[in-house]
Amino acid sequence: MLGIYFSGTGNSKYAAEVFCDEYDKKSKIFSIEDANAIEAIRECGMIVFAYPVQYSTVPKILREFISNHKELWKDKKIFVIATMGFFSGDGAGALGRLLRKYGAEILGGLHLKMPDSIGDEKVLKRSLEKNVELVNKAEVKIRKSVRLIQEGKPPKEGMGIWYWMAGFFGQRLFFGHKTKNYSDRLRVDEHKCIGCGKCERLCPMKNIKVIHGTVIQNHRCTMCYRCINNCPKQAITLLGKKVAAQSTIEKYLRQ
Repeated sequence: MLGIYFSGTGNSKYAAEVFCDEYDKKSKIFSIEDANAIEAIRECGMIVFAYPVQYSTVPKILREFISNHKELWKDKKIFVIATMGFFSGDGAGALGRLLRKYGAEILGGLHLKMPDSIGDEKVLKRSLEKNVELVNKAEVKIRKSVRLIQEGKPPKEGMGIWYWMAGFFGQRLFFGHKTKNYSDRLRVDEHKCIGCGKCERLCPMKNIKVIHGTVIQNHRCTMCYRCINNCPKQAITLLGKKVAAQSTIEKYLRQ
């Protein structure tokens, strides 16, 4: 078993880690940003793929990773984990369909409600206690799914026409266009920014450069919210106008 993930604030990474630890403690996991991921995928026949849903669809960075390496997926057996702040409809199915297009066999899917990562919107903000509870419930659900897979009865969340209809009419029809291209809406408050360069180091798209203390963008934001949730001065926004709460998985893990 191999774990592959894309993660903005750590939810999907954590899901892949828990899954692989439960399935086989010798399993390895790789981010799609890791140069070693390609060779690891090439050598392994069974993969768990975890990712954060955006508007009931797949982030552009992940779509490009899969299509740019389409030869990797033929005959791979893949179980998909979709993480979300509230709702995805057919999140696991969306990634599953893309992988199946390139020859993968999709074993099933799992949907995990996790702490919301959209730091500049108040709508889905929860208390620390509630987020800890969500993560604990997700861990239990992951471990149960591993047992079901080992028994030959993998969960099928996100798969099938009813899930597809929920995802399409619930979000994609109205908001799916937001993920067709990279976003140019990332904003940096120059009065708050201290030019520390943390955002530049964290950005998976190399979208941000800090030059002489000033943030320069390439307008290729994949909306992962990594920079927004880690900025020490809360100087960065994307969908909202002000950071309501910063969220990273480390805040919610049991000590």
